[in-house]
Amino acid sequence: HDQNHRSEAGGEDALVGNVNKLMVTPPGYSGTQRKGHLVFDACFESGNLGRVDYISEFEFDLFIRPDTCNPRFRVWFNFTVENVRETQRVIFNVVNFSKTKSLYRDGMSPVVKSTSRPKWQRLPAKNVYYYRCPDHRRNYVMSFAFCFDREDDIYQFAYCYPYTYSRLQHYLAGLERRNLPYLQREQLGLSVTCMYMCVCVCVCVCKCLCV
Repeated sequence: HDQNHRSEAGGEDALVGNVNKLMVTPPGYSGTQRKGHLVFDACFESGNLGRVDYISEFEFDLFIRPDTCNPRFRVWFNFTVENVRETQRVIFNVVNFSKTKSLYRDGMSPVVKSTSRPKWQRLPAKNVYYYRCPDHRRNYVMSFAFCFDREDDIYQFAYCYPYTYSRLQHYLAGLERRNLPYLQREQLGLSVTCMYMCVCVCVCVCKCLCV
């Protein structure tokens, strides 16, 4: 209940963490959870969603958290939605983008997948709108329409195809195991979250044939 209250009444500046299995219900609702009361979550690697406001049964305002150490830069989002109702139609408004220009204006669209369809797919560009909104401090807003079609699925939406830190480390470890003579991996330091930052140096060996 407290988390729901914060999502409705908290300001944008109060975004201190990702939503965690947050059920968003109509204001004043105190009954049991029903199908169609959407549950949002972004507490996973590369997730980003700091707040959800209930506008109507069909519309929700989403607030994304800023980049680490750069509170003015807000672009990335990645979150899941569950407890949907079959044929439920919604409009999600990501209301606090920081960029004035976006590829969303030129045909790019967010990606979506679900538990029964694990391959990322782009939403139809005709369902995506990017515009400046006077109702949200004249921030740029990206709105997209979506229709849920399987009640038991968990749906995941992202700005574009996610590439996580873990996936990168797995890829680099695979390169190391190959013992390539032209590759060397070194630690540069630690990030603010104490993750290893490394660099792979590739050296091209050219053989010259003199005749």
